[in-house]
Amino acid sequence: MIRLFTLPAGFLLDLLMGDPRWLYHPVCLIGKLISVLEKGIRKVFPKSEKGELAGGVLEVILVCLITFLVPFGIIHLLYKWNFWVGFVLETFWCGQLLATKSLKDESMKVYDRLKNGTIEEARYAVSMIVGRDTQSLTEEGVTKAAVETVAENSSDGIIAPMLYMAIGGIPLMFLYKGINTMDSMLGYKNDKYLYFGRCAAKLDDVANYIPARTSGWLMALSTVFVGMDTKNAVKIYRRDRQNHASPNSAQTEAAMAGALDVQLAGNAYYFGKLYEKPTIGDPIRPVEIEDIPRSNRLLYATCIAGAILFWGVRMLVWLYAGI
Repeated sequence: MIRLFTLPAGFLLDLLMGDPRWLYHPVCLIGKLISVLEKGIRKVFPKSEKGELAGGVLEVILVCLITFLVPFGIIHLLYKWNFWVGFVLETFWCGQLLATKSLKDESMKVYDRLKNGTIEEARYAVSMIVGRDTQSLTEEGVTKAAVETVAENSSDGIIAPMLYMAIGGIPLMFLYKGINTMDSMLGYKNDKYLYFGRCAAKLDDVANYIPARTSGWLMALSTVFVGMDTKNAVKIYRRDRQNHASPNSAQTEAAMAGALDVQLAGNAYYFGKLYEKPTIGDPIRPVEIEDIPRSNRLLYATCIAGAILFWGVRMLVWLYAGI
C-alpha cells in the first residue's frame, strides 16, 4: 500500500528539484537509444517508401519493448531485494519524468530576458523551448511562443506521464516517455522522416488522446483556483480545441487562451518556411509579458489538480487490480 505514495512523492520531488543540469536524465538515454536504433535500422531496410515505413514500425516496437521492460525488470528486482530501495528509485524516477518545475523555470527565463534583457536574448531563450524559427519574433511573438509552450507541454510533459504512472506505475510511465520522445525526434513531415517517422507520430497521437483532453478540462476548471476567466476558458476550449493539425496540441492551448482572454497560435515559420495555422482564442486583450507568469500559475494549479485526481485513480487501480 505504501507504493501508492510514489506518485504524490514523485510529483513533490519534481516541484522541489526539477531537472538539475548535473543530473543525467533518463529521457537523454531514451533519445540515444532511438538514435542508435534508427542508424542500425536504416542500414538494413531499403530506402523506399515501404522500406522506411517498415523500418519505422520496427523502431517503434523495439523502443516500446525496451522502455517498458528495462524499468519493469529493475523495479521488480529491487522491490524483491529491498522494498525501500525500490520505493526510493520509483519515486525518484517519477520525479525525473515529470517536468513541472523545469517547464516553469525555462519559460521564466524568457520572461526575465523580456523584462531585463534584449529582444535577441529573449528570442534565444524561447528558441530553447520551441521548435519554430525565433530570429524575427517580436516581443509579442516571443511571449506567445512561451505561453503556448507552457500550455502544450503541461499535457505531454506532466499530465500524461502522471496518468500513465497512475495506471501502470513506472514501467508504463517510461513507455509513454519513449513514445513521446520518438515523436519529438522522428515525427517530422520532411523528406527524412515522412515515412520512417509516421508510425511514431501516429502512436504518439493515440497515447496522448485521452491525456490531452483530460489536461484541457483540468486546465479550464483550474482557472477557478487562480482567479482567471473560467467561463471563457471553457468556451474557447470547446470551440477551438481542434484548431491544430495535431488532434491533441490545441487542447490545452485553447484552455490557456480562454483563461488569459488572449489569442494564441496563428501562422509561424519552421526551418524558414511559413506554415499557415488557425488562431486559438479571441483577442479580448493584447498579449503582454505578464502572461508568462500567469500561464505558469495556471500550469501549477492544473498539475496539482491532476496529481490529486490521478492519485485517486492510482488507489482505484490498486484496490481493484492489485497493482
